[in-house]
Amino acid sequence: MSSRRPRRPAEATLSQQRLYEVIRRPVVTEKSTQGSEHGQVVFQVALDANKFEIKEAVETLFKVKVRKVNTLRLKGKTKRFRGQPGRRPDIKKAYVTLEEGHSIDVTTGI
Repeated sequence: MSSRRPRRPAEATLSQQRLYEVIRRPVVTEKSTQGSEHGQVVFQVALDANKFEIKEAVETLFKVKVRKVNTLRLKGKTKRFRGQPGRRPDIKKAYVTLEEGHSIDVTTGI
């Protein structure tokens, strides 16, 4: 029994609808703008998106070459709203490192 995960088929491509579902929005914070100096862009992505889908979506939508993708899941906090307990939603962030010479301006639309 092999402990390796199956590889993604090379011919599989995402539909146009899935491309827009994977990338939710750019994250613009102090930390993400510091990463832009090193060719990184931060996006909020779908919780079920994997690194292959994120890479393909960014390359297709923004017409850039992606070097690597790092992801993290941020668990939602429990907060109080007008005295009632509530919960923020879980989110997933993707730190996308671009190849040299490529850049994405997140302040403009697609």
